[in-house]
Amino acid sequence: MMDKRARLESEINALPKGTVSAKHIKGKEYLYHRWYEDGVRKEQYVSETEAVYLSEQIAKRKELEAELKKLGLSRRQGHDRYDFSSSVIVGDGLAAFSEPVRKLKKRECFSQLHDYIYGDNDGKVLVLFGLRRTGKTTLIRQLIEEMDYSIIARTAFMQIMPSNTLADINKDLIHLFHDGYRYVFIDEVTMLSDFIEGGALFADLFASSGMKIILSGTDSLGFVFAGDEQLYDRMIMVHTTFIPYREFVSVLGIRGVDEYIRFGGTMSLSGINYNEGSPFAASSSAGEYVDTAIARNIQHSLKNYQDGRHFRLLLELYEKNELTSAINRVVEDMNHRFTLEVLTRDFRSNDLSFSARNLRKDRDNPTTILDDVDVAAVTERLRRRLEIRNQEEMAVSLSTEHAAEIKEYFELLDLIHEIPIALMDSSTQRLFRTAVSQPGLRYSQADALVSSLLEDEMMDNLPAEERSRILERIRSEIKGRMLEDIVLLETTFALPGRKVFSFQFDVGEFDMVVQDPEAITCQIYEIKHSDKIDERQYRHLLDSRKCEAAEFRYGRITGKYVLYRGDDADINGIHYINVEEYLMHLKDS
Repeated sequence: MMDKRARLESEINALPKGTVSAKHIKGKEYLYHRWYEDGVRKEQYVSETEAVYLSEQIAKRKELEAELKKLGLSRRQGHDRYDFSSSVIVGDGLAAFSEPVRKLKKRECFSQLHDYIYGDNDGKVLVLFGLRRTGKTTLIRQLIEEMDYSIIARTAFMQIMPSNTLADINKDLIHLFHDGYRYVFIDEVTMLSDFIEGGALFADLFASSGMKIILSGTDSLGFVFAGDEQLYDRMIMVHTTFIPYREFVSVLGIRGVDEYIRFGGTMSLSGINYNEGSPFAASSSAGEYVDTAIARNIQHSLKNYQDGRHFRLLLELYEKNELTSAINRVVEDMNHRFTLEVLTRDFRSNDLSFSARNLRKDRDNPTTILDDVDVAAVTERLRRRLEIRNQEEMAVSLSTEHAAEIKEYFELLDLIHEIPIALMDSSTQRLFRTAVSQPGLRYSQADALVSSLLEDEMMDNLPAEERSRILERIRSEIKGRMLEDIVLLETTFALPGRKVFSFQFDVGEFDMVVQDPEAITCQIYEIKHSDKIDERQYRHLLDSRKCEAAEFRYGRITGKYVLYRGDDADINGIHYINVEEYLMHLKDS
């Protein structure tokens, strides 16, 4: 066995490591060999012939390293003699642990984990922060799967158990450190009830001694609290909750903004890649996700932060065992209000009248059945239906102050983001629209509310085809409003040096304005869910009064755009851009 080890190590050391990748500069492709040496990334330009040769040699090196892993040669002496408190995987067990993700594509934040492991940590730990099903454990497995055999030999994966304490994990880490392990992944660390108050030991005792530690856990809010306390300025935070459209496409392999609206927000889609089934495929499963990934996350973290003294106004709800219910209701309320706004803005003015007009003009079977519909009465019934609350069932009334505190935690969890709304007649008044970073969650609940409208008496009296037509129109309106939120949110994140907001007038609005404060210029956008070009889509962009108001407030307009689902085109000085292509290339803009 030792002879085989020596042979494998000799062959591996003689082969190049790293990767061969391409750079595109001014339309031309250049090939580079990239590798890490003493924690520093290096690269060298290579010709196409050299690139082919290097790729073959690097592939051979990986084959030999995999063979070495299978022999179990990375197990370190002494491990089997120690009874760990947590569940610890080392050696050949890591190969089995990482094997399931071998063919999965990587999220963009993977490079941050890679750079931490192979770079200088400065005594810091890395925290993998995000809601459930956003790929945290998969990222860890992918990093382990790519590790060089010499790194694997000094790597351990620790799974925290419910019975563990910080003292237990401290003892386990001391043993691993003395046994030569220098790369440790600790999963579900927030399960430790004393993590928030004592988490500094990971940085102070171990990271400062040269150990690379990556922490992850379900209760991601606990990491925020720990960063404010024990791990302040001693941790690198990598967020996983926000999954932009381009990652949804590149990682899951599913293209289409409608699919992103329906399922976006987790690394799962009906058995594709990461997880089996989307948590947003049905309103019931979406509700379960809210309960387990968000409500319990907040409640568990608050309980363990400052001995539970940070509940503030939420303390009474917690003591009455109603905090989880209250958190769930705030999520539902956001989506109720969102759905109601879409219905009252668009359903009343467009859908019934649109359907009535279509039915009157129907060539085969014209009818005026909808001409006598009391639109105001229908809308009011819908409003009452959507605003139903079960306050009387609660021991503690849910106030606006309660909701405001809960929303603060939603923001810390990266679940919601406030998008500014500017008003033409006021430069000081501050309005916002709430964008949800997990579109699938919002759509599943909004769609469930809309589906319930079929039970409304007025809808029940309509022919089946007309009910279906109206329902699809409403869903289209919801998707349109959600598309606006998605574009605004992703543009905000991709362009941190710009100001991104909606600009409202007395009549109409620019769906999005992107201002460059330094250049004192701006670009104006309309965002449409349609795949057809219609002059009504850009009428506001050609309105001289609105454009003059925008230029007076934000600077010279350098471009007018309509983002929609059709092909790129230029019409009357308006640039039509396919919204999916816009989102795919947003990071490069």
